[in-house]
Amino acid sequence: MLEMRPDCERCGADLPAEAPGAFICSFECTFCAECADDLDDRCPNCGGELMDRPTRAKALHAKHPPSTTRKFKG
Repeated sequence: MLEMRPDCERCGADLPAEAPGAFICSFECTFCAECADDLDDRCPNCGGELMDRPTRAKALHAKHPPSTTRKFKG
């Protein structure tokens, strides 16, 4: 199951699990759409392809909560 990280690792933008607009690589490094575009859809951490992250319905958050650990170090 995906962690559904809550923020962009590059700029810190909030990326709610139930909202579209997040991009991830195979290691779940997570970026907003603007940063993914600036990175030419390549993860700066592993070089992998950044793909659209699926959303998780808010009704499922209680049973399968998204991560609350932020990765932005800015």
